[in-house]
Parts: sequence; C-alpha cells; structure tokens
Amino acid sequence: MNSYSKLLLRISALFAFGGAYLGSHMAGAGGYEFKSIHAHILVVGWLSLFAWAVYYKVFTPANKVLATIHVWSAIIGSIGLTTGMWLYFVKPFGIEGAFPLVTFIVGGSVLLLSFLVFVVLTFMKTEDES
Repeated sequence: MNSYSKLLLRISALFAFGGAYLGSHMAGAGGYEFKSIHAHILVVGWLSLFAWAVYYKVFTPANKVLATIHVWSAIIGSIGLTTGMWLYFVKPFGIEGAFPLVTFIVGGSVLLLSFLVFVVLTFMKTEDES
C-alpha cells in the first residue's frame, strides 16, 4: 500500500503544479475563463489525491482488490474529469459534440465510483485491526 501512497502523492503533485500554473496564468492574463477547471484541478486532483495518499500511508486496507480499484479509478477519474472539463468548456482544438461531453461525464462518473469505493474502504477493517 506504500506504493499506492507514493503513486497518489506524485500524481497529486502534478495536479498541484498544473493548478498553480493555471492560477498564475489567469492572474497574469486578467481573465478567469479557466476558473472552474482550475478549481477542479486543485480540489479533485491535488487535495483529494493527496488525502488518499495520506490514507494509504497511515492505513493498510485488508481488501487489496478494492484498494487497487480505488487508486486507479481516482487517478483515471481525476484526469478524465479535468480533461473533459477543459475540452468541453474551453474547446482548445475546436472539438465539439459528443467527445468532450462523454470525456467529461465518464471521467466524473469514474471519479464518483472512486469516492464510493473509498467510503466502503473506510468502513472495512484494516490489516492492523484484529
């Protein structure tokens, strides 16, 4: 589980840098077109993934399959949601239609699944509990 902690920590650091960079860009440009994406990058990508990294450092869930599902759905969902938001709202490549919307919805749904699995994990016994 320590490897999950390190993986989540590294991905959260990437989100933290991306969110901080985007925030400084908005401040410098004086435009706030990215504010929703910026907020989700920091809250979902940085804070949630960081909190889960701490969870896996402190606790060792007894159910390794659920832990694996949680970690990978958290990473995939965070990337999918924020990328989908960017494609849907900013339209950086002129892509319109179903692809940005589906990316946004699927990413958010995978992330929601990740939160649900985390809830289940927190109510299960950990390896150090008797």
